[in-house]
Amino acid sequence: MSVNETEMIRPVIERCEDKMNKAIEHLTHEFERVKAGKANSHTLDPVKVESYGALVPLNQVANLAIPEPRLIVITPWDKSQIKNIEKGIINANLGFNPISDGNVIRVQIPALTEETRKDLVKNVKKEGENTKVTVRNARKDANSELDKMVKDGLSENRRDVEKENVQKLTDKYINEVDGLVTAKEKEIMTI
Repeated sequence: MSVNETEMIRPVIERCEDKMNKAIEHLTHEFERVKAGKANSHTLDPVKVESYGALVPLNQVANLAIPEPRLIVITPWDKSQIKNIEKGIINANLGFNPISDGNVIRVQIPALTEETRKDLVKNVKKEGENTKVTVRNARKDANSELDKMVKDGLSENRRDVEKENVQKLTDKYINEVDGLVTAKEKEIMTI
């Protein structure tokens, strides 16, 4: 194993792991947005509010608090924005009915039906499978690069060792996806 071979291989492995890492980050972000019958800080991320002529994310015009598991309290920085915030929540089509008392807006998160929970779990599993495909594509790309390096002087033995390392990385990230899917499924199905 020469230093030159190591320098050739390192960027390939780093790119592969970076792609796999980004796939996990994307999956985590997608799971944060899944409504599991409980309020979380990302539940209202899709809401855009018209503020002084521009559409802006809700968190740029108000503070969000979660005092109870199924309640989000929105406190606008400017009370004149209350109607626009309510309109933004309704227009986001999330199925929420905002209630205002003139100072704050309350958004009650409805309890999920069994059928809705099962649909959410199905979507979570689908998103997990999409992430696994992304991880496997990163493996395929890395293996292709390693195969091309044999033509540039990389020994076949070294290539095979590195392909095993790429497979270990793949297995690690696939297991991480499975863990995230299982945890989210449990969260959704817990009443």
